[in-house]
Amino acid sequence: MQRKNRVGRTIVYGVIIVTGIYVVLCVALTVAQRHLLYYPCKRSVAASENIAAAYGVQIWRNAAGQFVGWRRLSQITPAQGQVLILHGNAGCALDRMQYAEALQNIAPLDVFILEYPGYDGRAGSPTQDTLFAAATNAVQELNSQCRLFLIGESLGTGVAAYLAGTHPQEIAGMLLIAPYNNLSAVARHHLPIFPVKLMLRDKYASDFYLKSYHGRLGVLLAGKDEVIPNQFGLKLYEGYTGPKKLWESPHAGHDEVSQLKSELWKEVLDFWIHESAAKPAGR
Repeated sequence: MQRKNRVGRTIVYGVIIVTGIYVVLCVALTVAQRHLLYYPCKRSVAASENIAAAYGVQIWRNAAGQFVGWRRLSQITPAQGQVLILHGNAGCALDRMQYAEALQNIAPLDVFILEYPGYDGRAGSPTQDTLFAAATNAVQELNSQCRLFLIGESLGTGVAAYLAGTHPQEIAGMLLIAPYNNLSAVARHHLPIFPVKLMLRDKYASDFYLKSYHGRLGVLLAGKDEVIPNQFGLKLYEGYTGPKKLWESPHAGHDEVSQLKSELWKEVLDFWIHESAAKPAGR
């Protein structure tokens, strides 16, 4: 009997210890989640301006004179449209200059790259709310008489989806690179034993926001994406009911998929600008 009691107590103690560790991990992940989600670069704005000048990129300030990102205007006027780029969770906006170069080699477009609060010397801290507010302000700063297209990559696809859902009449087309249906689903995939839906503060519910958007949506998926497995982007794509087109890079990982070849950029611009709105688009 005493032996059974000892075994019982051992089991109870073991359950208590495991439960305690689990609760501590839940709390730690909840508290530290934004440090795990956002990886801002910490250059000063002045240092980045020197880098930008070498590539013909200008600092972009809003009406209040605050630094909000970078711009590279078309040398051919009038521009055929304007593109707002919403980058991923790591690095700086200035690291995405290859988008401006590639786009402007094909068409006369004004390219704007939004920088997030807390990144590259921009004031503030990155959260879903601050990124959404910064993106909304960016749209308000752009020329309302010129067609606006969005490019979102990784985390930034959630910001792009938010803009499309809240400004559906202003967005002429989008390209989402390595997107997700919502961040809760991705987090649940990586942390299946934790109640991430309850823990996650910044949910980036792209599928919800795109319900209000009916414009042209392009999606590019990476076949070997271990950060955002492509089933989440595919689910977003398949749930979208407007005109859409899917590209897949079967051998690319999460970081490689954004290195688009000129042929694909031409297809994207053709889908955005030249294809008839009445022409069906799909996989």
